[in-house]
Amino acid sequence: MRSNPRCVFDTNVLVSALLVDAGKPARAFFAALRNGGVIVSADVVSEVSEVLGREKFRRYVSEEQRERFLQGLLQEATLVEVQEKIQACRDPKDDKFLELAVNGGADCIVSGDDDLLVLSPFRGIDILTPTDFLDAIATSQPEPDA
Repeated sequence: MRSNPRCVFDTNVLVSALLVDAGKPARAFFAALRNGGVIVSADVVSEVSEVLGREKFRRYVSEEQRERFLQGLLQEATLVEVQEKIQACRDPKDDKFLELAVNGGADCIVSGDDDLLVLSPFRGIDILTPTDFLDAIATSQPEPDA
C-alpha cells in the first residue's frame, strides 16, 4: 500500500471509532486522516448519521458528540460524488462502500464486515480489517533515519 492511501471506512468502523477512542477502529481512522485521506459519499455520511441517532447509541453518544463527529468527518474527509453504481456485494446495503471506493480512486476499504472482506481485492482495491490496515500502513512508512 502506498504511504498516503485514500481510504473508505464502513459505517461500523466509523461508529466504533467514535465509541471507543483507543480501539483499533479509531486508531485506523485517525491514521488514515494523518497519512492519506478519508473519502466519504453523501450515502455513507447519511448512514453514519442515522446509525448514531439510533436509540441504542444515545446513552453512549450525545447529540452534540454525534454532530461534532459528523461535522469533523465532513471537514476532514473528501466528499466524493458517486457516478458509477455497483451491485457486487451479497449485502446490497454495502454496495455504497464499493461505489465510493471505485468512484473516489480509493486504495482500500477498512471494514469488519465479512460481506465486504470476502470481496478483497475488489477491482484492485484492498478491503482490510482495522488491524490489517494498521499493519499495512506501518510497513509502508519509511524507516526513520538512525
